Amino acid sequence: MELTSILKPEAVRVAGNASSKKRLFLDLADIASSVFGIDREDAVDALLERESLGPTGVGKGVALPHARLEGLEEVSGVFLRLEKPLDFNAVDRQPVDLVFALFAPRNAGVDHLKALALVSRTMRDPSICTKLRANSDPAALHAILTESQAVKAA
Repeated sequence: MELTSILKPEAVRVAGNASSKKRLFLDLADIASSVFGIDREDAVDALLERESLGPTGVGKGVALPHARLEGLEEVSGVFLRLEKPLDFNAVDRQPVDLVFALFAPRNAGVDHLKALALVSRTMRDPSICTKLRANSDPAALHAILTESQAVKAA
């Protein structure tokens, strides 16, 4: 599994200001709806339901919200770089400015876990996070996320 198969260039954005976690989830769902045809309401509900089990803010300004949905064919990702960090109840209590959301088919099983592990490894790399924070161009952000994996595979 590769990030290029999960993350389309048009699913990468820079957001000016998300005032709350719910507002952020609405923004993520809007992008998922327009890029992947995912039902907006279902996406928001699934993200909120997963978040109620425990925060998906993994630390160092990174959040990895994820949800399983009926009717999806494949794992899909949405990336947002927030210009203004958001309190996310992360494990280290630091606000979040890099958000990589995953939407998986309800019965994805191991594919969902593989995608989550891949995204987690990518977002744990301090040099990648530094580059992401230094760029505001969605095309550059997509390249940073997908090229990092290509370099490691070579």
